[in-house]
Amino acid sequence: MLKITTVDGGSQKTLVLEGQLTGPWVDEFKKSWDAIRGEFDPGQVVIDLQGVTVISAAGEEALVEVMRQGTNFVSGGVYTGHVVRDLASRHRFRCPKSWFSHRK
Repeated sequence: MLKITTVDGGSQKTLVLEGQLTGPWVDEFKKSWDAIRGEFDPGQVVIDLQGVTVISAAGEEALVEVMRQGTNFVSGGVYTGHVVRDLASRHRFRCPKSWFSHRK
């Protein structure tokens, strides 16, 4: 199961993901991403992965697509931090330190 919460920060939107980014939940994430992408430039969007416990290969592919578009991340935890670093490294994306900080 995956809980997706949208937090409106004025000039920035945050998608907070909690649970498993696997199976049918990957499609739900993509739908949420597509909805926000219609309103905001990808650079104004933050994907918060701190509450994610499992990411499948399909989930990783979805995150790579979002990275490709210039979206920012908050990973904070050991697991999600490792996944984000690994994906950024494999696909040669810039990976700022802010992606590994905890949400305030």
